[in-house]
Amino acid sequence: MTNVGVMVSGGGTNLQVLIDRVADGYLDRCRLSAVISSRPGAYALVRAQEAGIPCECVEKKAFPTIDEYDKRLIEVFEEHDADLIVMAGYKSLVGMDFIERYRNRIINVHPSLIPAFSGKGFYGLAPHQKALEYGVKVTGATVHFVEYETDTGPIIMQKVVDIRDDDTPESLQKRVMEKAEQVLLPEAVKLWSEGRLAVEGRRVTVLKGKKPE
Repeated sequence: MTNVGVMVSGGGTNLQVLIDRVADGYLDRCRLSAVISSRPGAYALVRAQEAGIPCECVEKKAFPTIDEYDKRLIEVFEEHDADLIVMAGYKSLVGMDFIERYRNRIINVHPSLIPAFSGKGFYGLAPHQKALEYGVKVTGATVHFVEYETDTGPIIMQKVVDIRDDDTPESLQKRVMEKAEQVLLPEAVKLWSEGRLAVEGRRVTVLKGKKPE
């Protein structure tokens, strides 16, 4: 069984997808063991509580250094035996200690086809606004392993979403979330839990066989 720790900052819609996919048996090798929010009062914490998942808020500003912040994040996840970390709309930056502790075990979903419209400042509506301004015909979502630099880790998988002539940033954001992000994220978690993701440099290969139970 894979213990999954989830990091959130807002409403927790992607967290809810994971909760639902564990409940319906798709993520049959996964248990959501802990949820950490970067913001107090985030609705994602309510979702976690209602699902019976241990949760708490760990605010970056409460710690004098990034090292102390990393230390607390690691303490919480180790307390709950987290094997895999999923950043599901997590808006704070973590430090190198956290990255190294969970190297190739931190998954993030980004609302664009990386490397397009990614990196520092590209969160929320920004990737969708820029996609429309640039006039691209397709966008989508990317699930990747997390490195220290924003949106630079090895890409696990991507899914394309067509851009419509009448799209607004808001309509595009909604469609990318529903048609790409919320499809890719549980699929990537499932593949990891089955031992089917092999990382070599920047390349991630999906293996055919599952690891034994």
